[in-house]
Amino acid sequence: MQLTRAADYGVRVMVHLASCPQGARVSLADLAEAAEASPSFLSKILQQLVKSGMVTSHRGKHGGFSLVPRDPSPTLLEIITALDGLPPLNDCLKTDDACHRKTWCGVHLVWVEAQQKLRAVLAAASLDSLVRSTASRRAVLGLD
Repeated sequence: MQLTRAADYGVRVMVHLASCPQGARVSLADLAEAAEASPSFLSKILQQLVKSGMVTSHRGKHGGFSLVPRDPSPTLLEIITALDGLPPLNDCLKTDDACHRKTWCGVHLVWVEAQQKLRAVLAAASLDSLVRSTASRRAVLGLD
């Protein structure tokens, strides 16, 4: 399983916005630079984040994007799911009837357990904790 570039960039944007002062408006250009993504591609990702209710778009001279304050903060699972859903580890997990082998296949149970654990790990990672971890790691490396 591999996340899409959209999910990766979306997570980067969310971490960046959450590290800004509450209510700060960040331009598309600044977000593109922070996420290391093209502005045109990032614009589509931001539209999805706005639609999900996690980000607000502001028009005009002092426009930009800002994080919608939320307590508790969104989880990594929520962010990824808002952008393109959590891809299944295997085709047999796509739907309940995706695999005719699931009733007797010993591997199917492993895929189910792995998928559940992945969801749990992503659900346990809050945006606030990711911001703290990023800031701490950048400080140790002298990047701030």
